[in-house]
Amino acid sequence: MVSGGTYGTEEIVHGAGYGRAILILLLTPLLWSLPTAFMIGELSSALPAEGGYYAWVRRGLGNFWGFQEAWLSLVASIFDMAIYPTLFVGYLTQIAPWFREGHRGVMVGLFVVIACAALNLAGIRVVGLTSLWLFFLLSMPFAAIVLLSPLKLGAAAGMHLAPITSTVGLLGGTLIAMWNYMGWDNASTIAKEVERPQRTYPQAMIAAVILVTLTYVVPFFAVYLAGVPASTFAGDGAWAQVAGLIGGSWHGVNWLGFLLVLGGMMSAFGMFNALVMSYSRLPLAMAQDGILPKVFAKRSAKTRAPWVAIVVCATGWALCLGLGFERLVTLDIILYGASLMLEFVTLVVLRIREPHLKREFRVPGGLPGAILVGVFPLLLLSLALIHGGSETVLGLNGLTFGAVIIIAGFAVYFGSAKLRRRPLAPAIVPSAEVA
Repeated sequence: MVSGGTYGTEEIVHGAGYGRAILILLLTPLLWSLPTAFMIGELSSALPAEGGYYAWVRRGLGNFWGFQEAWLSLVASIFDMAIYPTLFVGYLTQIAPWFREGHRGVMVGLFVVIACAALNLAGIRVVGLTSLWLFFLLSMPFAAIVLLSPLKLGAAAGMHLAPITSTVGLLGGTLIAMWNYMGWDNASTIAKEVERPQRTYPQAMIAAVILVTLTYVVPFFAVYLAGVPASTFAGDGAWAQVAGLIGGSWHGVNWLGFLLVLGGMMSAFGMFNALVMSYSRLPLAMAQDGILPKVFAKRSAKTRAPWVAIVVCATGWALCLGLGFERLVTLDIILYGASLMLEFVTLVVLRIREPHLKREFRVPGGLPGAILVGVFPLLLLSLALIHGGSETVLGLNGLTFGAVIIIAGFAVYFGSAKLRRRPLAPAIVPSAEVA
């Protein structure tokens, strides 16, 4: 749910160069991912509820802010989810250009949506195992690059490629890194379907931060030692070109580049598949709380999958395939960041209001530690807000567009008050979870 492998980080190296890019990829998890993982570790161990971050915010800050947390996440998914089938098609057309013609690409994207919905209807164990195997498979070509790079030390240093022309720079590279390192709280929405969530989540969060960081940094460090110019990471299919320099050709075929393209398809498919599992639990939890019609709470008798929520969400994302949405990194960070800050506030509020709530894992440092853990993520989000002023979405300034979405959430909450089944009350944790 956080990372589909090393894909998506190429522009950081292209724009910032190897030295600054590797520094960005090392510092971002320390300042952005690790604090978030600590916060999620505590809240998920204290409140392993269906709906995850939505349930936490609703418990700590009340119904209104709980609704806003879910609103921001679901609206952001519209911009984010439609892009993964598009990325899948983009990689596919590199090896099969036939799919560029007519509506074939849209049909392939629709196939991705339907296939992932079917896997999710089969239950989270199927989705989890599928995601795990896809991660290992898509990582193999990068492992080959790392292993072969020592054999090419300095071999590409004399290449005469076009100079770096990217305008990404240090700030832009940091924002792209933030995007590549975000999404840690998505796994919290399935807490009720996870074995021993109080222990599993904190351990998984810390381990995943380390693993994702390594998958980003090690391949870049390897190709840097091999002398591959940073300007090679320009345009679509950059890793395939790099793979050709490292792996050479076999009977005239860039075999390693071909495997990397296949890995890109796996990455897009795997990310979409895992995020369907995460986002579909929000309508389920909201229906159980009376915010959405109770039909969204229907589950499969066999797999316990929320089949109505999965089908409705997948249908909405499928309808967006033909609209050509471009994933705007800055807007994604603004929307995600707003919901993330609500979670950091919830961490502090619950420490004050419910000090005796049993927590298998605690952010170190007591109450000051719980407050300070959100400082660096807030500072990085401030950079995104500054950068957001230079972007436009549907003709609006990026900050203005984000503000419109946030205000719309307020209007929807108050406008739908009469449609709710019953008055809402914050979730109650069973007494066994309270010290």
